[in-house]
Amino acid sequence: MRVLVACEYSGAVRDAFIAQGHDAVSCDLLPTDVPGPHHEGSVLDIINDGWDMMIAFPPCTHLAVSGARWFAAKRADGRQQQGIDFFMELANANIPKIAIENPVGIMSTEWRKPDQIIQPWQFGHEATKTTCLWLKGLPQLTPANIVGKGERYITKSGRSLPKWYNLPPSEDRWKVRSKTFQGIADAMAQQWGGQS
Repeated sequence: MRVLVACEYSGAVRDAFIAQGHDAVSCDLLPTDVPGPHHEGSVLDIINDGWDMMIAFPPCTHLAVSGARWFAAKRADGRQQQGIDFFMELANANIPKIAIENPVGIMSTEWRKPDQIIQPWQFGHEATKTTCLWLKGLPQLTPANIVGKGERYITKSGRSLPKWYNLPPSEDRWKVRSKTFQGIADAMAQQWGGQS
């Protein structure tokens, strides 16, 4: 099966599908973090190249509710609408099987509710990260390895957040926080890779 992994620089999902014997290619504006088949550029340049499946991770910067305090400015200058439009270009792609991943955000009201909400602790990682999946032609993922939810910490403002998310400031902190947990990548490849 030809699998396009859109908006992925890490190679985690791409390599999980390759390990299952599929012809998988990642695509991102950034170079890939690990060697492998990768298109560096816009996914829209290759979205119509005859893919059987697309797993997409569109940027959530202007869509996630975690950034709601900046929504007014993002609506005013058009950034939020650009995020919505890109998400919908992926959702409406002429590809038989599509999964779009994003955190809890405005797409639940701008488009429709997600088909499934998953957590890393359902796939072998002691961590929480509420992850929405919008699916086309694919079944919901079945939890593969349920473990504990992981430690939490309290911020100065009193919010409780996952301990894994509490990283010191760095250039790559956003990349670490946005990377797909390997257990989820493996479940996508194992469970969706056999879909015909």
